[in-house]
Amino acid sequence: MLVDIVMPKMGESIMDGRILKWYKKPGDTIGRDETLFEISTDKVDTEVPCSDAGVVVELLFGEGDTANVGDVVARIETDASNAKVVKDGRGQKAEGKNEKAKDENTESKLEEKPVQETKQETSTETKTADAKGNDGFYSPLVMNIASKEGVSMQELGTINGTGQGGRVRKQDVFAYVEQRKTSPKKPEQKTETVTKPKTTEPMPLLESSPELTALYNIPGVKVIPMDTLQSKMAEHMVMSVHTSPHVSAIAECDMSAVDKARKAMSGEFMRTEGFKLTYMPFICEAVVKSLRDFPLVNSSIDKNNILNKSFINIGIAVAMDKGGLIVPVIKNADSKNITGLARDINDLAKRARIKKLTLDEIQDGTFTITNYGIFGNIIGTPIINQPQMAILGTGAIKKRAVVVETEQGDSIAIKPIMYLTLAFDHRLIDGALGGKFVMKIVEYLENYQI
Repeated sequence: MLVDIVMPKMGESIMDGRILKWYKKPGDTIGRDETLFEISTDKVDTEVPCSDAGVVVELLFGEGDTANVGDVVARIETDASNAKVVKDGRGQKAEGKNEKAKDENTESKLEEKPVQETKQETSTETKTADAKGNDGFYSPLVMNIASKEGVSMQELGTINGTGQGGRVRKQDVFAYVEQRKTSPKKPEQKTETVTKPKTTEPMPLLESSPELTALYNIPGVKVIPMDTLQSKMAEHMVMSVHTSPHVSAIAECDMSAVDKARKAMSGEFMRTEGFKLTYMPFICEAVVKSLRDFPLVNSSIDKNNILNKSFINIGIAVAMDKGGLIVPVIKNADSKNITGLARDINDLAKRARIKKLTLDEIQDGTFTITNYGIFGNIIGTPIINQPQMAILGTGAIKKRAVVVETEQGDSIAIKPIMYLTLAFDHRLIDGALGGKFVMKIVEYLENYQI
């Protein structure tokens, strides 16, 4: 049966998407839930899985083309014996399996050979991936089920998939969850290591365009076109600066209490969750508590109206490997404890980097946290993520000599110190409110108790 693959609807306001990459070409076999293509909208880049298993027979749009929601972008033949392959959207037909083979046709033989070689290469890649458990790619359905059932990315990697190429299917996740209920989880044989900031690792330069370089014709200058994510980020940042009068407040925070709690919890946390407990869940919890104390910060502005939100959705900025940022959102963060926040932060950050986020997971944030401290920076001045009213920047935690006041007098002590920067919209938040809010976060962190 011939199945039409349509451009999916990614949200109410999304009417089209740009095809960034095809993962299959006409003649390739594809499994159900296997990634077929990658699209970019004005909100998110995401990979689209195939709804049926079969043979790709036609691609109706090329890479870089924009298709409207509902447009047929590809066709899949579920019965391989009936597959009639059409080349990439140009209407050039190749020999199908149900047509008579023309051995004397050299061109036909040359066409079929690369397809066979591609399939062999794919098979080799699959075997290599299967040796590790699976190929590391999961459908949105599998990821949603894993998130709801509390299955970490490390655990997903141990599940033997029954899908094509060893891919993990929803049945495999449910079976794993049932098995986990009846048998204790084996402790991880990992030791916690201190991750040093990658301050000296260079970022790879994107490929330049010979055509654009020739067009500009400036000696010694290569022209590099922005990718979709960089272009959207640039537009969003310029819009934010034009919209909001930015003011920043910087506070010093003693992280001794959080550091003590994190170390006390880290061993058991690693055994039960399968990943390292970082400082970010503690910071996120302190922000949530402070937003409850100062609900006006958890608002947005529409013309002359203040839209105050009763829900708290925390966005966590994630730096992409090739540049640019994306901000996945922890929904209803005020209903989660440290473990729940840690799970969501770890899951969303990992899927953000491999473009497995859904549109729902990057929108409706009410407050954002950006951690430039991971790169070793101690202070920054972040730009507000519109239409939110504020953003918190967290610097690197460094041991510093500080003055400690006691009843016996002042003394010098070594403390893990972090600088927090709150950038806020001065249309609504004045210096007093902004200053009190960031100091409330400091208060919660400095007085943290298990």
